[in-house]
Amino acid sequence: MKKVYLAGHEGMVGSAILRSIRNRDIFDIVTATHKELDLTNQLDTRSFINKHKPDLIIISAAKVGGIVANSLYPADFLYINILIQSNLIQSAFSEGVSKLLFLGSSCIYPKFSLQPIKEEYLLSGKLEPTNEPYAIAKISGLKLCEAFNIQHDTDYRSLMPTNLYGPSDTYHDQDSHVIPALIKRFHEAKLRKTEKVSVWGSGSPKREFLYVDDLANACIDIINIDKADYWKKVPKINSHINIGTGEDISIKDLSKKIASTVNYKGKIDFDESKPDGTPRKLLNIDMMKSFGIRPKVLLDNGLNYTYQDYLKNYLK
Repeated sequence: MKKVYLAGHEGMVGSAILRSIRNRDIFDIVTATHKELDLTNQLDTRSFINKHKPDLIIISAAKVGGIVANSLYPADFLYINILIQSNLIQSAFSEGVSKLLFLGSSCIYPKFSLQPIKEEYLLSGKLEPTNEPYAIAKISGLKLCEAFNIQHDTDYRSLMPTNLYGPSDTYHDQDSHVIPALIKRFHEAKLRKTEKVSVWGSGSPKREFLYVDDLANACIDIINIDKADYWKKVPKINSHINIGTGEDISIKDLSKKIASTVNYKGKIDFDESKPDGTPRKLLNIDMMKSFGIRPKVLLDNGLNYTYQDYLKNYLK
């Protein structure tokens, strides 16, 4: 079997990709913890790739977080992510790894982009200020992949997933995204019998959510597409592919769903003094669907799976 190096295997996305690979039994897998390999160190990263000689690299390693974390640590989000992805992409090329998959985020698109967002809308407007450093880092990563493909005929592919949720998510107060943050908040309110839970913003913004295992399966499906067949459909510029569900939901309705999942009976109060962020962010997934890839986990089911994982693994 071919050998894959999965960078970031301990995170939510990486662990889901690891499950998908193991379920299919199609690759020998190489991994390394942060203690074993610091991906911000260029020499160590290249030496690791040289030692293990993978046929494929999947980059799911990244510094990630929600609005609060992005606001508090903008330099970290820009610098660390650029180092990680640049070291891996350059090392892949230097060590002759011809195929690579880079994972970004839908935050790369302008704050007031046309909806649903097509891949070609990249760099057509200003970014959302609260996560601009992270977005710029991810744009740099996908553009670096494009540059290697154009200059050296490599096969470096980029996927831009929508908002993700699922097992192994982060429930830290400052680093969590909206779904894990609300699961934790409603669960704790239920235990304390709190009459009211406050949610940031007006509740009107709409977001698209993808269960992380659906992304993982899409990653493996896409990386297994023959090079010639893949690049017949995908343009050389703005060559990233959106990965999502094609459906969105307001934060208000999402909050109600999560409260129901957790069985919280109290009131939900929307704090309009807090920022809403981007008004709407729905991806156009026509390119993804053209390869026969579609998500399988509905939001209601995914929220229940995620809450059960929270109860089993986070509270143990």
